[in-house]
This record gives sequence, C-alpha cells and structure tokens, in this order.
Amino acid sequence: MPEPAYVAIAGKYARQIRTGALPPGTQLPSYAEIAERNGVSQIVVRHAVKLLLSQGLVRSVERRGTFVADRIDLVRLAPERQMESPETSFGQETDREVKVERTSKRLSATETLAEILGVHLGEEITQITTRASEDGRPISISDAYQPLDTEGTEGAAFLEETIADRLPAQTHAAWLNTPDGALVKHVRQRFLARDDRVLMACDISFPLDRYSAFVFRMSLDPEAEAEPAEPEPTAEPIPTA
Repeated sequence: MPEPAYVAIAGKYARQIRTGALPPGTQLPSYAEIAERNGVSQIVVRHAVKLLLSQGLVRSVERRGTFVADRIDLVRLAPERQMESPETSFGQETDREVKVERTSKRLSATETLAEILGVHLGEEITQITTRASEDGRPISISDAYQPLDTEGTEGAAFLEETIADRLPAQTHAAWLNTPDGALVKHVRQRFLARDDRVLMACDISFPLDRYSAFVFRMSLDPEAEAEPAEPEPTAEPIPTA
C-alpha cells in the first residue's frame, strides 16, 4: 500500500526531531510553507501535524504556531505499523541503522494456535518471525501465524489488538536480551475477515522502556487511507500555523 503524503511528511519531521536536528522549542514552518515545499495541500499538512501532535513530538500554541516539544517521548502509532514495512516504520523513529530479518517455516498447530486460528489441532500452519534491531540493539520481535490457505492480510476487514506488560516467550526474551523475570511490552493482533475468520494472528514484543505510549488509529480499507479529502470551499480561512 503506498504511503500517504501526510505520513511521509510527518515521518520526515519526526526523524529531524528525534535526532536533534530540530531541537526542543524550534518552531515548525507554517502550514503554507510546508505545503509549498512538499507540493501538497494545507489539508494534508494539517493531518501531518496532527500525527506529530499525537506522537508527542510537537505542541501547538494558539496564534503562534507549532513547536518541537520540550520533552520527546517515543510513541508507537498504529498507521506506522499497519501501513508500512518494519524497515520504514522503525526508520522513521531514528537516524541509526535499522536491520530487519525474517524467517518463515511451517509447523503443526498447537491447541492454543488451533483455537486462535480456527483450524484443527495438528493442522499445518505458517509461522513468520520478524526480528528488528537498531545499531545492533534488538528492538522488536514478532511471530505471525496463519493458515496455509491465506497469505498476508489481504482480505482483512478488522484488526483486534491487545496490549499488555507481560513475561515474554523464551524466544522473545532471548532476542531482546530480557533479564529473567523482566516484563516486555506485548501486543497481540488478530486480522479478521468480514465473517470473523482469523486470517493472521501475531505476537509482538518490544523492550518495556522503548515506547511511552501506543496510539491506535487505523483502517484496513485502502480507500479510507487515501489522501485526506479536500473540504468544500468555505468563507472561513485556513490557519497558516
């Protein structure tokens, strides 16, 4: 799925903020200036700034403009996870080298996986493990499971996510170098078809201290994730900052 312009613009400013290229207190250009530089409308810029606000990277001051936040917290945003590859998503969070490795294998469904996926016990399923690191430091690991007759999340209509602090699976603890008894930030995802059939189930682990918050905003409808629609013209002027 192509990356919407507002996500790309927000990602560009997010990298500059997180790497210190834009220090705390720096004022961002006006909506009009950002729109002109990127060849987009001010409506697209408004959505990009809204994304930065939701990540805690900037603050808005009435009648003055948008400024880099005084204290930067790393917030995990749903569209970055669902609409982009891990390489792009993690790359927007840092200027350091991000490496993503994937392995795939087939295995027999355990009782738990059979119940989650709605398949028979012992039925063959696919497992895809994705490991991500930043300058050699492990930052994420995920296991995705799906029936053999499905591929990716094509055809998914709904996404369920459950987030919790919990003890990691042994393989996740080993990759993240989690001390014995320490917790990780765990996300369980289920991608469902319109008939509630599970197309994919994922278990994702992050270091407990990597993100200060998770923001959930997503759509699995490609048309809904198209560029924000231009509003009907009105007499009210569009703010420039």
